[in-house]
Formats: sequence, structure tokens, C-alpha cells
Amino acid sequence: MRSSHLPGIAMMCGATFTFALMDACMKQLAEHYPPLQVAFLRGIAALPFVFAWVGYRERRYRVLLEVRWAWHVARGALAVLLLGSFIYSLSRMPMSEAYSLFFVAPLLITALSAPLLGEHVSAAKWIAIIVGFGGVLIALQPGADTDVLGAIGALVGATCYALNAISTRILGRTDSTAAMAFWFTAFLAIGAGLLALPGWKPLQLGDAWWIVGVGLTGAIAQLLLTSAFRIAPAALLAPFEYTALLWGTLLDIALWQVLPSGVVLAGAGVIVASGLFLLRAEKRPVPVSPP
Repeated sequence: MRSSHLPGIAMMCGATFTFALMDACMKQLAEHYPPLQVAFLRGIAALPFVFAWVGYRERRYRVLLEVRWAWHVARGALAVLLLGSFIYSLSRMPMSEAYSLFFVAPLLITALSAPLLGEHVSAAKWIAIIVGFGGVLIALQPGADTDVLGAIGALVGATCYALNAISTRILGRTDSTAAMAFWFTAFLAIGAGLLALPGWKPLQLGDAWWIVGVGLTGAIAQLLLTSAFRIAPAALLAPFEYTALLWGTLLDIALWQVLPSGVVLAGAGVIVASGLFLLRAEKRPVPVSPP
């Protein structure tokens, strides 16, 4: 590892920490509002920052209209299900446990790349995928005291994340990164907002800081992530995204005074080890930071 890569690694760790702060804000909001309403707040709070980033990156906004609309609408639907289910899991279980299960995403990306993208998946990778899902079974066994519904939410979120990553690979052949980021956020806000209307709860003034925090931390984390990948190789940076599990555990202790059980941590270890093997084998690692 070159010393010139150290700033990139520091930015990656900073990005995962800031994403964890964003998730902590969403978890706090989920104590007072339904998951879809929190997903709407996540989208609408981040949208101005994403819009400003598009202007800074592209110097023009016309790029937002030069897109394949059907794909962006489909990704928007995935965004609503992804955030809604992940926030639901955060509302029912510690961040560290939700992260542990969400990290099956790279396993799912590799598994789904075979039927959906026609990519070759070696026998060694399939073994790693099977072992990783064995880690899920460890985390979910009765002695783990894991909230089953919360776990299902995390796994549904991970599946949506994997499908979104694959759609990004396909859409990235024609559409800009800026357009994909903007419409993902915009359709998240629109879709989650419409679905949240029947069960909408009035916003409390005291929660304003948490809402601002969601948008601000999301924007800062995305900026750090983009900068990290600009100055250091993706293959070097990708493993450091698993530091999110550390940040989630520390935030669980600091804010909610809870710890994941030893069984859950054992399952997480198996999942992370399998994911690291796949990241090492992949030529194009896919970011797996929680939403």
C-alpha cells in the first residue's frame, strides 16, 4: 500500500462513519415516524445537496434530462423499498445487527450478476456465497435473540441494494453518474412521500435537527466517498467499508446503550469474511455502505 493512498483510505473511513451517523439520525426519527415517512425525509433532505453536487460536477443540468426514464423509475421503486425496509430494520434492532445482515449485499450482487448480467461466477465465489449465507443462519438462530421482522427488513434492503447495484452497472453504460444519483434521490422522495401519506404523522419541531442531520451527513458522506474513489483504487478501498460495523456498534453503545450478541457477531464475521473474499476476487468492487 502506497503512502499516497492513505488520504483515500482516511476519506473512505470518514465516509462510512458519516453514513453511520446518517443511519443513526434515521433510527432516531423512526422512533417517532413510520419507515416510509422517514425514507421520504431522507430523500427530500438530501435532494438540495445532490442538486448542488450535480451543478458542481457537471456544470450543467441538462444532463439530468438525457436519461433512460424507465430505468430510473424502476430504480426509484427499488430505492423506496430499500430505504423503507432498512429503516424498518433500524426501528426494531441495533444498528450493528442491521449492518451485519445488510452486508450480504455483495454476496447477492455476485450471485445475481450471473443470471442478470451473464457474468461468470467461479466455483470459489459460489462457495463464498454459500458460506456467507451460512453466516446469516448463524445470526438468525434462536439463541441469537435477533428480531426476526427486523432481520427480514435488513435482508430485503440488502436484496434491493444488490438489484440497484446491478441496474447501476447497466444504466451506467449510457447515463451519467450525476443523473443516476439525482433521480435515485428524487424518485425516493416522491415515491416514499406518496406512500407515506395515509399514515403521515405531523412533524415535530424538535426533530428538525435530526432531519437536517440526515441530509447533511448523507451529502458529506457521498462527497467523501466520491473523493476517496477518485484518489485511491477501488479494490483497496472497498474492504474499509466494513468499518461501518464498528461505527454502528459504537453508536449503539453511545446512543442506545446496547450491544449485539456474541452469536450475531459470529454470524457477522462469517458474512464479512465471505464478502472480503469476493471483493478481493472482483475486478470491479461495488460499494456496500448501508443506505
